[in-house]
Amino acid sequence: MINLIKEIKIQTEGQEIINITSGVEKIIKQFNLEMGLVNLSVLHTSASLFAQENASSDVLLDISDFINKLVPESSNYRHDMEGPDDMPAHIKSLLTNSNLTFSVENNNIILGRWQGIFLYEHRAGKRSRVVVVHLMGN
Repeated sequence: MINLIKEIKIQTEGQEIINITSGVEKIIKQFNLEMGLVNLSVLHTSASLFAQENASSDVLLDISDFINKLVPESSNYRHDMEGPDDMPAHIKSLLTNSNLTFSVENNNIILGRWQGIFLYEHRAGKRSRVVVVHLMGN
């Protein structure tokens, strides 16, 4: 029985979407999780996780454009302790996911043909982010 927690550390360069699929797959294979679940948690309130198309980078650009239009920096937010991108980043995180769970079978994460797993950085400046990877199963 496997029940362990590992971390993926990511350096971001500003608002961006980063494919973390291979990092998750590497941990699953490293610990030989044949059958079970992998739960991912981002430990930040201004970044998020999502599963989305992994074939066309235009999809990610369109998602980013849409989210930035939906939650602009130019609004009069009360919370701006860390700059004008502070509160918009929290709202973007609220609208997306902080946790994702996937099934694992035969030492492979089960994703759709075109799916990938992404960290979505909502802040403008460089950041260090941590994604916790919790493996459960055999």
